[in-house]
Amino acid sequence: MRVYNFSAGPSMLPLSVLEKAASEMTNYRSSGISVMEMSHRTPLYESILNKAEADLRTLMAIPDNYKVLFLQGGASTQFAAVPMNLLNGSGKADYVVTGQFSKKAMQEAAKYGDIRKVASSEDKNNTYIPRLTKEDFRPDADYVHICFNNTIYGTKWDYIPDTGDIPLVADLSSCILSEPVDVSKFGLIYAGAQKNMAPAGLTIVIVREDLIGKARPETPAMFDYKLLADNNSMYNTPPCYCIYMAGLVYEWLLEMGGLSVMAEKNRKKAALLYDYLDSQSYYTAPAEASARSLMNVTFVTGNADLDKLFAKEAEKSGLCSLKGHRSVGGMRASIYNAMPYDGVVALVEFMKAFADNNPKN
Repeated sequence: MRVYNFSAGPSMLPLSVLEKAASEMTNYRSSGISVMEMSHRTPLYESILNKAEADLRTLMAIPDNYKVLFLQGGASTQFAAVPMNLLNGSGKADYVVTGQFSKKAMQEAAKYGDIRKVASSEDKNNTYIPRLTKEDFRPDADYVHICFNNTIYGTKWDYIPDTGDIPLVADLSSCILSEPVDVSKFGLIYAGAQKNMAPAGLTIVIVREDLIGKARPETPAMFDYKLLADNNSMYNTPPCYCIYMAGLVYEWLLEMGGLSVMAEKNRKKAALLYDYLDSQSYYTAPAEASARSLMNVTFVTGNADLDKLFAKEAEKSGLCSLKGHRSVGGMRASIYNAMPYDGVVALVEFMKAFADNNPKN
C-alpha cells in the first residue's frame, strides 16, 4: 500500500507517471534497452530530451527568446552559476532574503562581487514577504535575486517585484509548475526538479538569451550557460533518466489540461488545510496569510514534545514526512502537484483526531 508522502523533497511523483516508467523500465518503446542505459548521443534519447523541452515550453508558455537548460548539480549550484554568468557589468547584485535558500544564494554570490541585501523577512522569522518597488533596487545592479517559494518557512511571493530594467532572477524550486507564471517577467528562472517534476538530480534553468554569452573569465565550462545552451544541455552526459522522468511529468500535466487546471487543484488542496488551521486554536500556522505557500504548509502546536509525537503518530497512519525542517521545528505538509486531494483530507482528519486525543495542559 502506498502512503501519502508529504516530504519537501525528494517528493512524491504522480502514480501514473511511476507506473508508466515502470512499464518502460527494461524496454523503452520496443528499443530493447532501458532509458537508464541508453546513450545520450543516440537519436532515440535526443528525441526524449527534445520532447521534454518542447512540452515544458508549452506548459510554461516560455517565449522563444529564452533558452531552456537541463542540468546537474541541484539548485544550490546555481547560487554560484548565476553570479558567474550575470555579474558581469557593474559587479553589483541585490538579493532579497526570505529564507534559508535565498540567504545561502546571497552568501555564495558575495564571493564574486558587490552583493547587497536589499530586504529581508528575518526579523519575523521569515513569516512574511517584503513589499518592494523598483526604487528599492540599485539602478546599476546586474540583477535582482529572489526565492519565489520558501520551502522551510511555508511562504511564497504573492507578487512579482518590479525591478524595472534590471533582470529578475528567481529560484522556483518548490513551486515550479504549480501554477502559471509569466516567464517574461524574469531574466532567469532556476529550479531543482526533485520537488515538483522529477527525481533528484536534475536542475532546470530558463534564461533570456541576451543574458548569456558574457560569463566571467573564471567561470568553469560546466557553469557557462552559453556553452551549455550551444550544446543542447549535453556538453557532458546529462541526468538522462531524470530528464526522461520530467518528460513524463510534463505529459501528465498537459493531459490534465495544463498549469491553470493544476493551479485550481492546488488552491483547493491548500484551502482545505488552511481553512482547518484557521478554524481552530490547537495548531498555529506561522506564515502571514498574504504570504502563504500553496506547496508547503507549516504549522505548530506550540509544544515541541507534541510536535514530535504528531509526526511519529502520523507516520503510523500512513502520513509520512510531516516533521518540520530542523531549523524551525513543528510540522510541514508539502502538498506538491502529485499529492491528491484525498491525501489532504486524510491529513486534516488525522489532525482533528490528534488534537482530540492529545489535549494541551
